Amino acid sequence: MGRERRPHIGIFGRRNNGKSTLINFLAGQDIAIVSDVAGTTTDPVKKSFEITGFGPVILIDTAGIDDTGDLGKKRILKTNQAIKTIDLAILVITQNTFGDFELGLIEKFRKQDVPFIAVHNKQDIELLHQNTSDLLQKNGAKEILHFSNNEGNIEPIVNSIKTTIPESAYTTPSLLGDLISYGDIVLLITPIDIEAPEGRLILPQVQAIRDILDNDAVCIVLKEKEVDAFLRKTGIKPKLVVTDSQVFLKAGASIPSDIALTSFSIMLAHFKGNFSAYLNGTPKISELKDGDKVLLLESCTHHSSCDDIGRVKIPRWISNFTGKQLEYVVVAGLDEVPGDISDYALLIQCGGCMITPKQLGNRLQPAIDAGIPVTNYGMAIAYVQGIYNRAVAPFAKIEDSTSDYL
Repeated sequence: MGRERRPHIGIFGRRNNGKSTLINFLAGQDIAIVSDVAGTTTDPVKKSFEITGFGPVILIDTAGIDDTGDLGKKRILKTNQAIKTIDLAILVITQNTFGDFELGLIEKFRKQDVPFIAVHNKQDIELLHQNTSDLLQKNGAKEILHFSNNEGNIEPIVNSIKTTIPESAYTTPSLLGDLISYGDIVLLITPIDIEAPEGRLILPQVQAIRDILDNDAVCIVLKEKEVDAFLRKTGIKPKLVVTDSQVFLKAGASIPSDIALTSFSIMLAHFKGNFSAYLNGTPKISELKDGDKVLLLESCTHHSSCDDIGRVKIPRWISNFTGKQLEYVVVAGLDEVPGDISDYALLIQCGGCMITPKQLGNRLQPAIDAGIPVTNYGMAIAYVQGIYNRAVAPFAKIEDSTSDYL
């Protein structure tokens, strides 16, 4: 299971509360530096961890929320940003210290809809008081535990993680299971161009192949140049065709209109994005005006080629389609969006194959809350290339939105 499919668990608290010690005990190895010096942890530290009887998770050790100085402010910013990426939080306190720093963290957990459990650490130095436990329970802690590295009994915390983490964080719905069934033939069109990784397929293509096999269907993989000859020579009529969005026009011309056609990016938009918001937002491309700012969100970091999809192709296609003078801002990874979200007239999110549904949802929500239209790379490309209705139809029917959008 790739990291983008694993639940993310963040460990938070003040400096020297033993967060790094706790994550080392959880992981069973020294992955985080432990020191008596306050502020040892700087950037968030991630580690894969297998919970027996549950599955793989990602543990994130964060800097102390009470850090000081200019550098400390940057560390706190990274800690706060990590909250947007997690499915479950562990709040670590010691010596019954519970105040504004903890309340501030809990409020951020609440805003991001992140459940949390509380761990009173260094129990050998001072026992957890009942009034502290009551405060934690009053402020939403799902469970209140204690820990001491002298004893090292981590099982209660592991069991609490199992029972507290939201089911949506670890369930894996099918990418295409609503569209295909036993014995169906699915054709995947996968260009091998300058942006294709050397010696392998991109993650959404690999995921689609596995999902098709898991649904007991037949998967055929071709480059775009082979499609016409393949269909002509074999007479095979696929149940569904999934193409790379960049060759939508070629795929649309090659695949008969009575065969369902979509793209890997739109497949991911339905799988882990806010598909209804995308359906509403995509047609707003036609309403863009001169001077509007368009925000493109890439969820991974990669070397940009001269014909990069997010930085070059999509801006070119949208500018040509609208005929407007637009400003494009590209943000990679999970970096903060520059300026205020209300500065933008449109947000275009990539497929999000490298991040979790929770992380992708948190990227979109500020724009949705502000009334900013949102769309997806594949849906935007399909729209400006005149193939939008056909490309979204397979999933729009699942959403029972056909009458509104098609």
